[in-house]
Amino acid sequence: MSNKQQNILIIGAGLCGSLLALRLGQRGYNVNVYEMRPDLRRTDISAGRSINLAFSDRGNKAMKLVGIEDQVKDLCIPMNGRMLHDKEGNTFLSNYSGRDYEYINSISRQELNSLLLDEAEKHENVKIHFNKKCKSVNFEKTTALFQDYQTKAEFIEDSDCIIATDGAGSALRKSYFLEKKFLFSFSQQWLSHGYKELSILPNADGSYKTYKNALHIWPRGDFMVIALPNLDGSFTVTLFLSYDEGEYNFNNLTTPEIVTEFFKKEFPDALELMPNLIKDFFENPTAPLGTVKCSPWHYKGNTLLMGDSAHAIVPFYGQGMNASFEDVVEFDAILDKHEGHWETVFSEYDKVRKKDTDAIADLAIDNFHEMKDHVGQAIFQEKRKIEMALEKAFPEDYSSKYSLVTFNEDIGYREAMLRGRAQDKAILNMLADGEVSTEFILSGDEGLDMTYKEVLKDILDKVKTETEAILEDDKIAGLH
Repeated sequence: MSNKQQNILIIGAGLCGSLLALRLGQRGYNVNVYEMRPDLRRTDISAGRSINLAFSDRGNKAMKLVGIEDQVKDLCIPMNGRMLHDKEGNTFLSNYSGRDYEYINSISRQELNSLLLDEAEKHENVKIHFNKKCKSVNFEKTTALFQDYQTKAEFIEDSDCIIATDGAGSALRKSYFLEKKFLFSFSQQWLSHGYKELSILPNADGSYKTYKNALHIWPRGDFMVIALPNLDGSFTVTLFLSYDEGEYNFNNLTTPEIVTEFFKKEFPDALELMPNLIKDFFENPTAPLGTVKCSPWHYKGNTLLMGDSAHAIVPFYGQGMNASFEDVVEFDAILDKHEGHWETVFSEYDKVRKKDTDAIADLAIDNFHEMKDHVGQAIFQEKRKIEMALEKAFPEDYSSKYSLVTFNEDIGYREAMLRGRAQDKAILNMLADGEVSTEFILSGDEGLDMTYKEVLKDILDKVKTETEAILEDDKIAGLH
């Protein structure tokens, strides 16, 4: 590695930027990180409450890479499945996997970000500068223009290369788009729904008001509420609702009376746990949900987009953070092969990674419809029962679409999506045609006698055969 290639400028010290700084610091680069917000370790920056996130195997692979897996584990609350709440207050726990050792975790964004910043700053060659907003990037000269929030002074930084991890509103992506120096494709699509953060506070003794180890969902067809546990006994609750469609929407929930009436009608059991609902509802902002896709992510060997700046997605697969962490793992593997040749590193990374981030963006939108609506439908629940039984009886031979995406970190998102969708189609077709039934699926292990297992083996073989046929048809039709 020549000295010329030693200096790296990272824009944005969020989850992706701080992990990247840590990894590049470990590799011996001189890293300067510029972040527009104040240092979250010294200020309370939560607008409403700091969102907690779903952390799973792809993200953990990155934590292993930088050697902090155990410290991150201490911040995690395991969630074994989705706890579904109907309008009558009945609950049903739908596990994420038939394998007991597979689960996702709820983790605090702020705690995790703080840990990554602390670890990055342990390296003398890593410097993190806060309250410095990037206004634009000259990607031909590899310089970035910043403004100091406190003094308002503007200054230019140059570097051997610039990597932007500055999120969905990326300054580098904006510069690519506005400068029109090369063919740059960009799309931003908004859902018709927005979201608002609410909370379930702990009991007086600090205990949880509802079951701790699940992601709670109140699916209502066109809208939903979800809740994830925090270490302090609270839950971060999120309402996903249309801005202007339906009897109740964000545009007409304008008074405490209407909000209370809405929750009383649709989420009565949640309302009982939320005496603070009205305060949260009117204090916290309503935010939009969008998907960003763009191409290319790099300009020569000078600049590169990574994380949300390249591929922001909606949060419904719990993979936004995990995908950004996986970016760093993939980037690191390419650095191993081509270190010192930035243009090769950037173009190879772009080529290898984009198909997978496009896939998880599409899957996240699929899962939005699944969570707010399909999880409440009988045929979907039948499909899940079959998948759970297959995973439990044949842990080595079958993984559902959810498991392929969430727990199989050695398979790319695109492969997981194509195979998972084909499997879903196979099982739903077989259920619709009456070829399989869930009546024989017993709860617990006592049902796993040979006849039960033989029936399941027969279903597994049918699903596999049908899945391969669907994949082949899709290939011929040019769908992948």
